Amino acid sequence: MTNLKGKKILLGISGSIAAYKSAFLTRLLVKEGAEVQVLMTPSAKSFITPLTLATLSQKPAFSEVSSEEGWNNHVEMGLWADAMIIAPATATTLAKMSIGLADNIIVATYLSARCPVFFAPAMDLDMWAHPTTQENVRRLQNYGNHLIPVGEGELASGLAGPGRMAEPEEIVEYLRRFWQQEQSLAGRKVLITAGPTYEPIDPVRFIGNRSSGKMGVALAEAAARRGAAVILVLGPSRLSPQQPGIQTIRVETADQMHKVAVQHFPAADLAILAAAVADYRPQEASLQKIKKKSDTLNLELTKTPDIAASLGRSKKPGQLLVGFALETQNELTNAREKLEKKNFDCIVLNSLQDAGAGFNYDTNKVSILHKNNKIRNFELKSKAAVAEDILNEVEALLR
Repeated sequence: MTNLKGKKILLGISGSIAAYKSAFLTRLLVKEGAEVQVLMTPSAKSFITPLTLATLSQKPAFSEVSSEEGWNNHVEMGLWADAMIIAPATATTLAKMSIGLADNIIVATYLSARCPVFFAPAMDLDMWAHPTTQENVRRLQNYGNHLIPVGEGELASGLAGPGRMAEPEEIVEYLRRFWQQEQSLAGRKVLITAGPTYEPIDPVRFIGNRSSGKMGVALAEAAARRGAAVILVLGPSRLSPQQPGIQTIRVETADQMHKVAVQHFPAADLAILAAAVADYRPQEASLQKIKKKSDTLNLELTKTPDIAASLGRSKKPGQLLVGFALETQNELTNAREKLEKKNFDCIVLNSLQDAGAGFNYDTNKVSILHKNNKIRNFELKSKAAVAEDILNEVEALLR
């Protein structure tokens, strides 16, 4: 089992009654061999003293960016850490993190951190369920941060329900699993297609779709975090992956995406085809803008290259090919047919019938179908979290 020996951890504590748990968390982290630097919001000191945390961590606990002792360099701390944990993370702290309001040492350091960031919320159940809080959580996850899920039980208000901060032992176990997973794709080459394709009608018009590329980019970043060498073939999209270890090749048309995918697939251990490729293109694209001369305009369309079928035919033993199916009706039937026809090892199904799923959303709700008729259904999550679910399934196949 992975331990935390030698890990440098920033522990941010905000003003919640759950701050008392942070003393136990600090002690557990130190016991695991981690080096812990505690940061506190001013309100957190009402619940637990800096002296207690300094004693447990064997380092001064900072609550201000600057103090009588001098400048507490949040940039330097953000570069120093292997991980940052905000526990408890109150509704106020989540809101400030999500919009970058750096009026305390935790948020200032968070904005400077280059390490993985984890947050363990703590608040009353109605505050946790409020759409504003849930939107802030989704936004933080979409930025690549990791939610440590809340627990259920009796709350400080006397009510019972979701909103409890995870127990210190659960947080430590979450970190263990994260670092165990961190290099799970090390040495693997992963090819991912993402975004739409635009098939030109003339120099200013095209046939395309509403895909943003968010799901494919989330997959590329998740795979790179796990140590993979990733080639991302990205159709027209405003997105740019931020994770190191990703080679992004930008294309516009299905023909261009097909050529790049076919070129790089032979060296890949895994290909995930998340792009929404246009099925048809104009037979002939006009070199000049088409003028409006009549009430109708006839376009003769021809099929675009079938990237999935091409890769499925050339797949070698040991290679995995994962497809996507976006359906509006007969979802399972159509997805199973595509799974077999394209020679996929599994297929990710999402439906436009599900609220919050599909193009341009920051969330998605998927089912993953395997060749043995096994199917796994997942709840609505951020696309960053969905990417982790997909990779977990794929890694099980790789093993």
